[in-house]
Amino acid sequence: MARYRKILVAIDGSEAGFHALEESFKLAVDEKCWITVVAVAPPYQGDLSTTAVGNIQKALKEPAERALSVADQMAKSARMLIKTVCEEGEPFERIIDLADAENCDVIIMGRTGRNNLERALVGSVTARVIGYTYKDVLVVPKGTSASWKTIVVATDGSKNSAAASARAIDFAASYNGALKVVSVVDVPPEFYGESPETVDKMIEKARTYAEDIKARAFAKDVKADVSVMEGDSALSITKLAASQEADVICMGSHGRTGLRRLLMGSVTAKVIGLSPCPVLIVKS
Repeated sequence: MARYRKILVAIDGSEAGFHALEESFKLAVDEKCWITVVAVAPPYQGDLSTTAVGNIQKALKEPAERALSVADQMAKSARMLIKTVCEEGEPFERIIDLADAENCDVIIMGRTGRNNLERALVGSVTARVIGYTYKDVLVVPKGTSASWKTIVVATDGSKNSAAASARAIDFAASYNGALKVVSVVDVPPEFYGESPETVDKMIEKARTYAEDIKARAFAKDVKADVSVMEGDSALSITKLAASQEADVICMGSHGRTGLRRLLMGSVTAKVIGLSPCPVLIVKS
Protein backbone atom coordinates (compact mmCIF):
# COMPACT_ATOMS: atom_id res chain seq x y z
CA MET A 1 0.00 0.00 0.00
CA ALA A 2 1.18 3.53 -0.73
CA ARG A 3 2.84 5.36 2.11
CA TYR A 4 5.12 8.36 2.45
CA ARG A 5 7.03 7.86 5.69
CA LYS A 6 9.01 11.09 5.66
CA ILE A 7 7.87 14.43 4.24
CA LEU A 8 9.99 17.49 3.56
CA VAL A 9 8.05 20.76 3.30
CA ALA A 10 9.91 23.73 1.83
CA ILE A 11 8.62 27.15 2.89
CA ASP A 12 9.74 30.67 2.01
CA GLY A 13 7.51 32.81 4.22
CA SER A 14 4.79 33.14 1.57
CA GLU A 15 1.11 32.33 2.08
CA ALA A 16 1.42 29.61 -0.56
CA GLY A 17 4.21 27.93 1.38
CA PHE A 18 2.30 28.04 4.66
CA HIS A 19 -0.79 26.63 2.91
CA ALA A 20 1.32 23.74 1.61
CA LEU A 21 2.50 23.15 5.18
CA GLU A 22 -1.11 23.03 6.43
CA GLU A 23 -1.93 20.44 3.78
CA SER A 24 1.12 18.41 4.76
CA PHE A 25 -0.31 18.14 8.29
CA LYS A 26 -3.40 16.41 6.87
CA LEU A 27 -1.30 14.03 4.82
CA ALA A 28 0.94 13.29 7.80
CA VAL A 29 -2.06 12.26 9.90
CA ASP A 30 -3.24 9.93 7.13
CA GLU A 31 0.21 8.60 6.34
CA LYS A 32 1.46 8.53 9.97
CA CYS A 33 4.76 10.04 8.90
CA TRP A 34 7.41 12.53 10.01
CA ILE A 35 7.57 16.12 8.76
CA THR A 36 10.71 18.17 8.32
CA VAL A 37 10.22 21.83 7.44
CA VAL A 38 13.01 23.76 5.74
CA ALA A 39 13.53 27.42 4.95
CA VAL A 40 16.63 28.53 3.08
CA ALA A 41 18.52 31.78 3.49
CA PRO A 42 20.04 32.78 0.14
CA PRO A 43 23.79 33.27 -0.22
CA TYR A 44 25.18 36.82 -0.10
CA GLN A 45 26.13 37.96 -3.59
CA GLY A 46 27.99 41.13 -2.67
CA ASP A 47 31.56 41.90 -1.70
CA LEU A 48 32.16 40.49 1.79
CA SER A 49 35.30 42.59 2.16
CA THR A 50 33.21 45.75 2.33
CA THR A 51 30.71 44.68 5.00
CA ALA A 52 30.48 42.99 8.35
CA VAL A 53 30.09 39.30 7.49
CA GLY A 54 28.25 38.44 10.70
CA ASN A 55 25.70 41.21 10.26
CA ILE A 56 24.88 40.41 6.64
CA GLN A 57 24.53 36.69 7.34
CA LYS A 58 22.19 37.43 10.23
CA ALA A 59 20.09 39.72 8.04
CA LEU A 60 19.85 37.10 5.30
CA LYS A 61 18.77 34.40 7.75
CA GLU A 62 16.09 36.45 9.52
CA PRO A 63 13.27 35.87 6.94
CA ALA A 64 13.93 32.12 6.95
CA GLU A 65 14.00 31.99 10.75
CA ARG A 66 10.75 33.99 10.96
CA ALA A 67 9.10 31.58 8.53
CA LEU A 68 10.20 28.61 10.63
CA SER A 69 8.90 30.31 13.77
CA VAL A 70 5.48 30.63 12.13
CA ALA A 71 5.72 26.98 11.08
CA ASP A 72 6.37 26.00 14.70
CA GLN A 73 3.30 27.94 15.84
CA MET A 74 1.17 26.32 13.13
CA ALA A 75 2.36 22.87 14.17
CA LYS A 76 1.55 23.52 17.83
CA SER A 77 -1.94 24.73 16.92
CA ALA A 78 -2.49 21.60 14.83
CA ARG A 79 -0.93 19.40 17.53
CA MET A 80 1.69 18.19 15.08
CA LEU A 81 5.33 17.41 15.76
CA ILE A 82 7.73 18.82 13.20
CA LYS A 83 11.45 19.29 12.81
CA THR A 84 12.56 22.69 11.49
CA VAL A 85 15.80 23.32 9.64
CA CYS A 86 17.27 26.66 8.54
CA GLU A 87 19.69 26.19 5.65
CA GLU A 88 21.97 28.65 3.88
CA GLY A 89 22.86 28.60 0.20
CA GLU A 90 21.18 28.12 -3.15
CA PRO A 91 17.58 27.27 -2.16
CA PHE A 92 16.87 24.45 -4.61
CA GLU A 93 20.21 22.76 -3.87
CA ARG A 94 19.72 22.91 -0.11
CA ILE A 95 16.16 21.55 -0.37
CA ILE A 96 17.26 18.62 -2.53
CA ASP A 97 20.31 17.86 -0.36
CA LEU A 98 18.22 17.92 2.82
CA ALA A 99 15.60 15.62 1.31
CA ASP A 100 18.40 13.18 0.52
CA ALA A 101 20.06 13.53 3.93
CA GLU A 102 16.76 13.06 5.79
CA ASN A 103 15.78 10.16 3.51
CA CYS A 104 12.46 11.86 2.72
CA ASP A 105 10.02 10.22 0.33
CA VAL A 106 8.38 13.36 -0.99
CA ILE A 107 9.02 17.11 -1.14
CA ILE A 108 5.98 19.35 -0.72
CA MET A 109 6.00 22.91 -2.06
CA GLY A 110 3.44 25.63 -2.60
CA ARG A 111 2.30 27.42 -5.74
CA THR A 112 0.97 30.95 -5.61
CA GLY A 113 -1.88 30.65 -8.07
CA ARG A 114 -3.00 29.64 -11.55
CA ASN A 115 -0.65 31.50 -13.87
CA ASN A 116 0.83 30.97 -17.28
CA LEU A 117 3.95 28.82 -17.49
CA GLU A 118 6.42 31.67 -17.55
CA ARG A 119 5.01 33.38 -14.43
CA ALA A 120 4.42 30.14 -12.56
CA LEU A 121 7.68 28.30 -13.14
CA VAL A 122 10.48 30.07 -14.98
CA GLY A 123 13.22 30.91 -12.53
CA SER A 124 11.37 29.44 -9.58
CA VAL A 125 12.83 27.27 -6.86
CA THR A 126 10.01 24.79 -7.40
CA ALA A 127 10.96 24.28 -11.04
CA ARG A 128 14.58 23.62 -10.16
CA VAL A 129 13.69 21.21 -7.38
CA ILE A 130 11.47 19.25 -9.77
CA GLY A 131 14.14 19.28 -12.43
CA TYR A 132 16.96 17.94 -10.30
CA THR A 133 15.59 15.80 -7.48
CA TYR A 134 15.07 12.03 -7.52
CA LYS A 135 12.24 12.39 -4.98
CA ASP A 136 8.54 12.70 -5.68
CA VAL A 137 7.35 16.31 -5.51
CA LEU A 138 3.85 17.43 -4.52
CA VAL A 139 3.04 20.97 -5.66
CA VAL A 140 0.07 22.46 -3.79
CA PRO A 141 -1.60 25.54 -5.31
CA LYS A 142 -2.84 28.10 -2.84
CA GLY A 143 -6.47 27.47 -1.86
CA THR A 144 -6.50 23.78 -2.79
CA SER A 145 -6.68 20.69 -0.59
CA ALA A 146 -4.54 17.58 -1.01
CA SER A 147 -6.31 14.23 -0.93
CA TRP A 148 -6.25 10.85 -2.66
CA LYS A 149 -9.96 10.27 -3.32
CA THR A 150 -10.21 11.29 -6.98
CA ILE A 151 -6.91 10.97 -8.81
CA VAL A 152 -6.34 12.03 -12.40
CA VAL A 153 -3.43 10.03 -13.78
CA ALA A 154 -2.00 10.97 -17.15
CA THR A 155 -0.29 8.41 -19.34
CA ASP A 156 1.67 8.48 -22.58
CA GLY A 157 2.89 4.91 -22.41
CA SER A 158 6.37 5.87 -21.14
CA LYS A 159 8.16 4.29 -18.18
CA ASN A 160 7.76 7.60 -16.35
CA SER A 161 3.97 7.59 -16.68
CA ALA A 162 4.01 3.89 -15.72
CA ALA A 163 5.69 4.83 -12.44
CA ALA A 164 3.09 7.55 -11.87
CA SER A 165 0.19 5.21 -12.59
CA ALA A 166 1.58 2.60 -10.18
CA ARG A 167 1.79 5.23 -7.45
CA ALA A 168 -1.72 6.47 -8.24
CA ILE A 169 -3.16 2.95 -8.07
CA ASP A 170 -1.45 2.32 -4.72
CA PHE A 171 -2.78 5.55 -3.22
CA ALA A 172 -6.28 4.90 -4.53
CA ALA A 173 -6.18 1.38 -3.05
CA SER A 174 -4.92 2.73 0.28
CA TYR A 175 -7.56 5.46 0.62
CA ASN A 176 -10.55 3.96 -1.19
CA GLY A 177 -10.07 6.37 -4.05
CA ALA A 178 -10.81 6.21 -7.76
CA LEU A 179 -8.78 6.93 -10.87
CA LYS A 180 -9.56 9.08 -13.86
CA VAL A 181 -7.07 7.81 -16.44
CA VAL A 182 -6.37 10.18 -19.33
CA SER A 183 -4.25 9.84 -22.44
CA VAL A 184 -4.05 12.79 -24.83
CA VAL A 185 -3.29 12.81 -28.55
CA ASP A 186 -1.67 16.17 -29.25
CA VAL A 187 -0.93 16.66 -32.96
CA PRO A 188 -0.89 19.70 -35.29
CA PRO A 189 -4.25 20.40 -37.02
CA GLU A 190 -2.76 19.68 -40.46
CA PHE A 191 -2.24 16.04 -39.41
CA TYR A 192 -5.97 15.45 -39.60
CA GLY A 193 -6.04 16.42 -43.26
CA GLU A 194 -2.72 15.00 -44.40
CA SER A 195 -2.64 11.71 -42.50
CA PRO A 196 -5.95 10.90 -40.79
CA GLU A 197 -5.02 7.21 -40.55
CA THR A 198 -1.93 8.15 -38.52
CA VAL A 199 -4.10 10.11 -36.09
CA ASP A 200 -6.47 7.16 -35.78
CA LYS A 201 -3.56 4.88 -34.93
CA MET A 202 -2.31 7.36 -32.31
CA ILE A 203 -5.77 7.52 -30.75
CA GLU A 204 -5.97 3.73 -30.63
CA LYS A 205 -2.51 3.52 -29.06
CA ALA A 206 -3.47 6.15 -26.47
CA ARG A 207 -6.57 4.13 -25.60
CA THR A 208 -4.43 1.01 -25.19
CA TYR A 209 -2.17 2.82 -22.71
CA ALA A 210 -5.13 4.05 -20.69
CA GLU A 211 -7.00 0.73 -20.75
CA ASP A 212 -3.87 -1.05 -19.50
CA ILE A 213 -3.81 1.19 -16.41
CA LYS A 214 -7.54 0.63 -15.92
CA ALA A 215 -7.00 -3.14 -15.97
CA ARG A 216 -4.18 -2.88 -13.42
CA ALA A 217 -6.37 -0.71 -11.22
CA PHE A 218 -9.26 -3.19 -11.38
CA ALA A 219 -6.84 -5.96 -10.38
CA LYS A 220 -6.39 -4.08 -7.08
CA ASP A 221 -10.12 -3.37 -6.69
CA VAL A 222 -9.65 0.27 -7.64
CA LYS A 223 -12.34 1.97 -9.73
CA ALA A 224 -11.03 3.59 -12.90
CA ASP A 225 -12.54 5.45 -15.84
CA VAL A 226 -10.73 6.10 -19.12
CA SER A 227 -10.68 9.28 -21.21
CA VAL A 228 -8.84 9.59 -24.53
CA MET A 229 -8.68 13.23 -25.55
CA GLU A 230 -7.41 15.22 -28.53
CA GLY A 231 -5.78 18.62 -28.26
CA ASP A 232 -3.21 20.39 -26.11
CA SER A 233 -2.04 17.87 -23.50
CA ALA A 234 -1.71 20.23 -20.54
CA LEU A 235 -5.04 21.96 -21.21
CA SER A 236 -6.81 18.63 -21.69
CA ILE A 237 -5.44 17.16 -18.46
CA THR A 238 -6.21 20.22 -16.33
CA LYS A 239 -9.69 20.66 -17.82
CA LEU A 240 -10.47 17.03 -17.04
CA ALA A 241 -9.22 17.54 -13.48
CA ALA A 242 -11.48 20.58 -13.09
CA SER A 243 -14.53 18.86 -14.55
CA GLN A 244 -14.05 15.80 -12.30
CA GLU A 245 -13.26 17.94 -9.23
CA ALA A 246 -10.07 15.92 -8.86
CA ASP A 247 -8.13 15.97 -5.61
CA VAL A 248 -4.76 15.49 -7.31
CA ILE A 249 -3.16 15.04 -10.71
CA CYS A 250 -0.51 12.34 -10.80
CA MET A 251 2.14 12.54 -13.52
CA GLY A 252 5.53 11.06 -14.30
CA SER A 253 8.77 12.91 -14.83
CA HIS A 254 12.34 12.05 -15.59
CA GLY A 255 15.03 12.02 -12.89
CA ARG A 256 17.67 14.73 -13.10
CA THR A 257 16.53 16.39 -16.29
CA GLY A 258 17.93 19.84 -15.77
CA LEU A 259 15.89 23.04 -15.75
CA ARG A 260 16.16 23.63 -19.49
CA ARG A 261 14.72 20.23 -20.41
CA LEU A 262 12.09 20.55 -17.70
CA LEU A 263 10.72 23.80 -19.07
CA MET A 264 11.19 23.44 -22.82
CA GLY A 265 7.95 21.84 -23.96
CA SER A 266 7.34 19.84 -20.81
CA VAL A 267 3.69 18.88 -20.39
CA THR A 268 4.32 18.26 -16.69
CA ALA A 269 5.58 21.81 -16.19
CA LYS A 270 2.58 23.29 -18.00
CA VAL A 271 0.14 21.19 -15.97
CA ILE A 272 1.70 22.47 -12.74
CA GLY A 273 1.19 26.06 -13.90
CA LEU A 274 -2.45 25.53 -14.89
CA SER A 275 -3.71 22.89 -12.46
CA PRO A 276 -6.80 23.57 -10.31
CA CYS A 277 -5.58 21.00 -7.75
CA PRO A 278 -2.32 19.67 -6.30
CA VAL A 279 0.02 17.89 -8.72
CA LEU A 280 2.13 14.91 -7.69
CA ILE A 281 5.21 14.48 -9.86
CA VAL A 282 6.45 10.90 -9.54
CA LYS A 283 10.06 10.15 -10.34
CA SER A 284 10.93 6.83 -11.92
